[in-house]
Amino acid sequence: MQELQKEWTAKGVVWLAINSTNASHAEFKTGAEMAQWMQAQGAAPVTTLIDGTSATGRAYGARTTPHMFVVDPAGTLLYNGAIDDKRSANPADAKGAHNYVRAALTEALGGKPVSVAHTTPYGCSVKY
Repeated sequence: MQELQKEWTAKGVVWLAINSTNASHAEFKTGAEMAQWMQAQGAAPVTTLIDGTSATGRAYGARTTPHMFVVDPAGTLLYNGAIDDKRSANPADAKGAHNYVRAALTEALGGKPVSVAHTTPYGCSVKY
């Protein structure tokens, strides 16, 4: 995901990371803690939103982390689901995966409709 963030932010895409872990949950991170964690992961989002009430996550129906959303500048949801088709946390598996987010961004920025607009996300559950 880190490479994908860098690739697309270089093309002008705003990559927003949202942590919807509820503030009452033991895994909640403050803004400073999240910034430190994101840096340790090598992440490259434009910014990170701390959604301590889980309102944003619930509004989008986020179920897992990651749960990816591609939204156009007008606010239209173009893609919702998994980052790719390899249900694995092993970075080596990503090399052979079909990356749904890259495909959606490529189509959208190319002026085409997104051909796969929804997939089932996978990962750890969001801690509402």
